[in-house]
Amino acid sequence: MNKKGVWVSPTEFVNFADAQRSATLDQHIATRGRSSAGGFSGANLPNPDPILKALGKDITVYRDLRSAALVGGNVRRRKASVLSLERGLKRGDAPTKVERFIRDWLAGLDLDRIIRELLDAPLFGYQPVELMWKPVGMNLVPEDLLGKPAEWFFYDKDNELRFRSKEAGQDGELCDPQRFIVARQDATYANPYGFPDLSMCFWPTTFMKGGLKFWVQFTEKYGSPWVIGKHPRGAADGETDLLLDSLEAMVQDAVAAIPDDSSVQIIEAAGKAGSAEVYRELLEYCRSEINVAMLGQNQTTEKDSNRASSVAGAEVTKDIRDGDAGIVAASLNACIRLVVDLNFGTDVVAPLYELWEQEEIDKTLAQRDKALTESGVKFTSAYWKRTYNLQDGDLDETPAPAESPEFAEPTLKPILDQVALDQAINSLPAEVLQQQAEQAVAPFIEALQRARDGSEALGLLAETFPQMDTEALQQQLTNLLFIADTWGRLSASADLEG
Repeated sequence: MNKKGVWVSPTEFVNFADAQRSATLDQHIATRGRSSAGGFSGANLPNPDPILKALGKDITVYRDLRSAALVGGNVRRRKASVLSLERGLKRGDAPTKVERFIRDWLAGLDLDRIIRELLDAPLFGYQPVELMWKPVGMNLVPEDLLGKPAEWFFYDKDNELRFRSKEAGQDGELCDPQRFIVARQDATYANPYGFPDLSMCFWPTTFMKGGLKFWVQFTEKYGSPWVIGKHPRGAADGETDLLLDSLEAMVQDAVAAIPDDSSVQIIEAAGKAGSAEVYRELLEYCRSEINVAMLGQNQTTEKDSNRASSVAGAEVTKDIRDGDAGIVAASLNACIRLVVDLNFGTDVVAPLYELWEQEEIDKTLAQRDKALTESGVKFTSAYWKRTYNLQDGDLDETPAPAESPEFAEPTLKPILDQVALDQAINSLPAEVLQQQAEQAVAPFIEALQRARDGSEALGLLAETFPQMDTEALQQQLTNLLFIADTWGRLSASADLEG
């Protein structure tokens, strides 16, 4: 026995680390196949959506909801709020050649259409997208990303996506993860189908349609005045029918011909306003529920809303918009990851596709760029155009005149070096330097004052030079030169390490 393990037999040694490591750490323990909470038969995992379970239908019932004006308008508003965001590729830690490769590939895609199709995921819970690969030189990239109807697919008990293929029967055809990506909203292990926002609109839309139908019938019945005709008691049935036809024509055309012994009375339907309000309140409640589910607010349906609140109510709340944008970004980044894996390897960092609101980052970027520019960093014209949405001709791209090396603008590191040396010089006490300098040159000044002419001054200066005490001043200058030399050596070492 030793610290690393123990011999359990003359030929078998068990390592303590291996003994502590279970062979089933990478396997599921709680699975649908082992659970007794519910029966799972076959490969098909039913969609747990409560409305679909109650109706016994698939998500095609949610597609029918989009024909309702309010639901369809809110769907367009949801998608438009995401499409209005700024979007682009961020290199991050990815190699430059990988970032350029992905950027060139994305430029050939119809991203507006792809994003619209990906945004069906929040509506139906999940949205499968098929990748149509094609060779480009020695590389392989998706030529297009096509959203396929979600009802064509289902999940199995292992949460794997399957296609309802005619050839595969009830078990379906297992989807290749390199051919399909799935955009999902709030998907979990228990519910891989995700949560569909249209499920919150099903009953309000249904009740709104029913309420509108009864309201129309109520309006037809009580919205127009009642026309009552009177005929003699002994009139025949034919005469009665003729009078009814005349009254019906009177309701439509306000003109009728009746016998001279008959009479017509018009009575308004009074006291029915309260009944009409019941239908109005039902419709407003349904509209409110739909707007809350789709937009996150219901200000446009409130009776006491003003113009400002109505304009605000027509917008998608920021949290819902950002959630939709996150689904789009996650789906596109999953596709980018596949492209990088196939063309550059799984160990290469992939760039990230992001969506953002430009107003949120303009001020931060401007402050950062200003600080870097003042520190000596020079950005390219391409950076200014890409970051601040400038057009060709907005920037003066005339090259600056060439400068000689001694007059060239210093780069960032020389600026930092000069600052360090200036700080070292400023740390020397000025009073001490002044006193030492005065003591050193005092004999020269005295000799010049005693000389009567230039020749005598030169002789006196030659005699005075050996008497000068410059030791203290020389020590200070030696210290300063040592600091400068040391800083230069440290900077050179840092450059070599970088």
